[in-house]
Amino acid sequence: MPSWQFHSPPPATWQRCDSGILPMWWDRLCAQTGQQSAALYAAGLFTDDRRRPIAQWFNAAFNAALLVAPETSPEWPVQRFGIFYAPPASGFVRVYSAPHEWHPREPRKYPTEQDAFQAAIAEAERFLQVEMDFV
Repeated sequence: MPSWQFHSPPPATWQRCDSGILPMWWDRLCAQTGQQSAALYAAGLFTDDRRRPIAQWFNAAFNAALLVAPETSPEWPVQRFGIFYAPPASGFVRVYSAPHEWHPREPRKYPTEQDAFQAAIAEAERFLQVEMDFV
């Protein structure tokens, strides 16, 4: 296995907080796209805070955050986890990565929702390791 695939914890300045989606996401998305577009983004993820599971990290020192969450509408036949980044101070971007997908109509077939979620978390944590080199 290549060294970049080894799992290492995120830098200590990034704290995991999965209890609810931070208001920062909504504020930044509205500032960037407007309230109507923000309400539709990622199947309403940032307006409803209803879709689970999520994984979220926050860096208070830089006022930055990273989120792993479902980004497709619940009725779609293929579901996908997206990785979203709020860089220091302002802005909002989707991190383009490998597709972390599963098929809800075949819940036991690989990859399962849990498999896709864990792969997205691992990729997000690798992103945080790299991002700290540039912050």
